Amino acid sequence: MKVLEHKLQQLLQKGCMCILEYSDSELLFKASPDKWSKKEILGHLIDSGINNLQRFTEIQFKEKPYSFESYSQNELVKANGYQNASIKELLDFWKSINNRILYLFSIQNEETLSFKIILDTGDSFDLRFLMEDYVSHLEYHLNQIFA
Repeated sequence: MKVLEHKLQQLLQKGCMCILEYSDSELLFKASPDKWSKKEILGHLIDSGINNLQRFTEIQFKEKPYSFESYSQNELVKANGYQNASIKELLDFWKSINNRILYLFSIQNEETLSFKIILDTGDSFDLRFLMEDYVSHLEYHLNQIFA
């Protein structure tokens, strides 16, 4: 888990530094109406952080196997109006959520990392996989922003 924590910390640092280098027009640009802008991708990462923070927390005390449903990604991005939000607000919120997630990563042990999770699709995995997947997902979308 220490390696995963370190990777998440590095992604947060790089993300904050690099995103601040973009102009407003670069942050707002949409390749097409159905594609997210860089700001909206960051907003999606905020939504992902919110949903996963809840999952990482609830699995500690809810009945096992823990189950959760997916969330409406496009609808959340639109409803939260990330395109019109201040980039400072978005970055501060994103960092705060991920600092909480880093804390949760740091308190896990082999027992908690093996807690079973069931998706609404019926697929099953453990908390370790969910945490690793969260960091991979974050990295994937940061790479979209940096492209």
